[in-house]
Amino acid sequence: MITCLAPGEASIVAAHQPALVLEYAASRDLAVPALWRGTGLDGPEPPPADLLLAPPQYLQLLQNAARLLDSPDTSFMLGQQMLPGEYGPASGALQHAGSLREALGLLEDWQPVLSPLLRPRLNVEGGLAALYWTDCHGAPGALSLLAEMHMTAVAAMCRWLGGERLPWRFCFNRTRPRHTEQHEVHLGPELRFDCHLDAMLIDAAWLDRPWPGASAEVVAANVRAARALPPRLPSLPTALYDYLLARVGGAPTLERAAADFGVSPATFKRHLARHHTHFQAELDQVRTHVALYLFQTRGADNEAVARHLGFHDAANFRRSFKRWTGVTPGLLRDSLLAAPA
Repeated sequence: MITCLAPGEASIVAAHQPALVLEYAASRDLAVPALWRGTGLDGPEPPPADLLLAPPQYLQLLQNAARLLDSPDTSFMLGQQMLPGEYGPASGALQHAGSLREALGLLEDWQPVLSPLLRPRLNVEGGLAALYWTDCHGAPGALSLLAEMHMTAVAAMCRWLGGERLPWRFCFNRTRPRHTEQHEVHLGPELRFDCHLDAMLIDAAWLDRPWPGASAEVVAANVRAARALPPRLPSLPTALYDYLLARVGGAPTLERAAADFGVSPATFKRHLARHHTHFQAELDQVRTHVALYLFQTRGADNEAVARHLGFHDAANFRRSFKRWTGVTPGLLRDSLLAAPA
């Protein structure tokens, strides 16, 4: 049986990422109590070290900060201070990573601690490394804010630990905003919008360049310490994404998934609804991401992607892909392979 975090379960240490939001808002002269509106909390300042927030409470805190600050740079400035962070031994390991590959591996392994709202996923193929992000707890209205914040966090961390600005290319699952000045300041000029996923791309040659502050001994000691702590379970959307990704070519069903998660189909539907999603939406997302990845890294055609995803013919895949994304696979493939504007 697959075990995951219960919907709404308190799991985020308030003295970690939430405290950074409070500190940044205070530096902008924002009244701290206003940041807690809608969270169901009294607004401790600073929060007690042992206070845990449920993911929706942390998300509300972030959204309150963005709304009250009403500044185009909020998500980027919050991202600048997010990683490696001071979140216990996982942060200690990240601070002494020996390379980009090791840093991204640590970020994936300790995501519930280091990046509790979005799940980073690294794929490397054909000379291209793609780090893409999936929603952990159901925040469809805040994904632009979260993507900007988390991509900035990784880019800033790599610049600090690696000693140079890395040539990332950024893909956003949103329409191009009217103004992209803050994107360009914090992320650089290599920006692409309307991508149907949030991802960072870089040539794989950068993955194994040694970083100046590397210490294998410190990383190993911190990883041992992190493993000695009580395990942090993945969220239901994260666990379901992994489950569907492993079965993406085999037509997974709600009933089979519910049984593997140890609940009835009706209960499974209710749990997903609490994350503002449903089974078919999650399956369509995984299929979309796999198709985009095959288009981007392998230059695959519709027939090859259709076979990989378990479709009987390319025509059925084209119809389904247009339903998932609103565009035909050929148009989106050509856009992905074209040079960014």
